[in-house]
Amino acid sequence: MDWSIGAAADRFGLETHVLRHWEDVGLLRPERDGAGRRRYGRDDVVRIAVIIRSKAAGMSLEQIGVLLDSGAPDRHRILQDHLAELDRRMAEIRQAREMAEHAYACRAHDVATCPGFRKHVDDLVSGATTWSLHPHPAVT
Repeated sequence: MDWSIGAAADRFGLETHVLRHWEDVGLLRPERDGAGRRRYGRDDVVRIAVIIRSKAAGMSLEQIGVLLDSGAPDRHRILQDHLAELDRRMAEIRQAREMAEHAYACRAHDVATCPGFRKHVDDLVSGATTWSLHPHPAVT
């Protein structure tokens, strides 16, 4: 496997500037041919896939850089923090699904008037839980 930047970008549905940016921040290090053009081998393509999946999981490029650096001293801490964030997001998704299921089955046209549905938001109404418009860390 020996792909140009255009072929590698097309393979993943990315713009070539994304791969250049990832190279600029140190996530990719493709070989260069005699004319100085980037050539992506199998290991590079695997790294691109890891970056894509990690970004989809909510990791920042900085976190992904640590993930891909086997010698990073804070690698386990970054991963532990990310696992905790995934657990938090999964709990939110479970709650959102329960709310949607209840709303789907509820006979009330305005679910905010349904006592059963209100149980899903009691923590926010009572102040036991706070909510932020931007609860997740910035992802780059």
